[in-house]
Amino acid sequence: MPVTSLPDWIAHYAQPENIWFAKRLSANDTQQTRGHQAGPYIPKTLLFSVLPGLNKNAEENPRVALDAFVDSHADVRTVSAIWYNGQLFGKTRNETRVTGWGGLGSAMLDPKSTGALAVFVFEGGASGETKALHVWVTDENGYEDEVLEDVLGPIDPGTHLIWRPGDPINLFGAGTVASCQLKPPQMPPAWLGAFPSASEIVRKAVELRPLQSESADVRLIRRRECEFEIFKAVEQALEGPRVVAGFSDLNQFLALSQTILQRRKSRSGRSLELQTREIFVEQGLIEGVDFSHGAAVEGGKRPDFVFPSKAAYEDPAYPPGRLRMLAAKTTARDRWRQILNEADRIGTKHLLTLQEGVSETQYAEMRTANVKLVVPAPLLSKYPNSVQPELVTLESFVAELRTLRT
Repeated sequence: MPVTSLPDWIAHYAQPENIWFAKRLSANDTQQTRGHQAGPYIPKTLLFSVLPGLNKNAEENPRVALDAFVDSHADVRTVSAIWYNGQLFGKTRNETRVTGWGGLGSAMLDPKSTGALAVFVFEGGASGETKALHVWVTDENGYEDEVLEDVLGPIDPGTHLIWRPGDPINLFGAGTVASCQLKPPQMPPAWLGAFPSASEIVRKAVELRPLQSESADVRLIRRRECEFEIFKAVEQALEGPRVVAGFSDLNQFLALSQTILQRRKSRSGRSLELQTREIFVEQGLIEGVDFSHGAAVEGGKRPDFVFPSKAAYEDPAYPPGRLRMLAAKTTARDRWRQILNEADRIGTKHLLTLQEGVSETQYAEMRTANVKLVVPAPLLSKYPNSVQPELVTLESFVAELRTLRT
């Protein structure tokens, strides 16, 4: 049981002297991969900042002990922040992790936590040495993810957020400058007057990252990264001047914050779906013939994609065994059940996700419910060995769709 409610926890630790770090736990963070150094990866720059005693070049694998409170599960541990600095001693490793969470009995290392949103609060870290570490690992019902993302914005798999509460600069997130991070003169003029639609940004990402020699799986991942850089650049161009100018009262600041966060959540929900549609078209599938996007079926339900078409789906003479559907969700841990009631005529539901692994237990639940995961090829290695043979890549899924034509 949590020691407090999540909204109260957020209010208590949303203080400017604290540093927040948020990420979705990958299979390499939990015990899903059976790693020897089990524990979440946290960037060196952050850990060196909040735990200065960790930055010791002359010592191999220096560590700092820290009291950790997993408040979401009423668990208290003394953990170790470790800099695996073997690269300085003729080896290859150079990363920082926080270990010592207590094995599979800990919510942090439970394979079921793969894909969970985890927030680490380094108490007092903004002003010097951290006093303690407070952690919240979300459960599987989805409510806690929504509560945290209402504050932080969407946290996609493979990304992270570092936030000092009260710092408005973090509205735009951190990130390195990339070729997709456009300057205002490089943007269509209309974008500087009103925020472009999700479809417009996706098309710009396709223009900047055509990648026609790459597989559909690689294109999807690289374009999505590019798209988010474009999104943040437009966000900065439109909202940055308002932040710099300041606010006449707190309500103005809160209104802008909510606008930005809600826009980010909306973008995250649509991005994967729209990027996938672009790839279907590039792969030679014809909308309305080979697939229908967002079409209403029985009961007004709108699966992301139905194959080969809505017309085929609604034709009672068309064999159900030749119908397919695909849902696109960045995370699957708490959302895969949402697709079970979509497209009643189709027994097996396909789900495209960017989540970096699932637990074997959760995958067994999906398989029992006739949900088949579609995972971009570069992410396959993040799944359990026992699960990998049953995963479908986007490239192979498209190949299967082509057979529906005959």
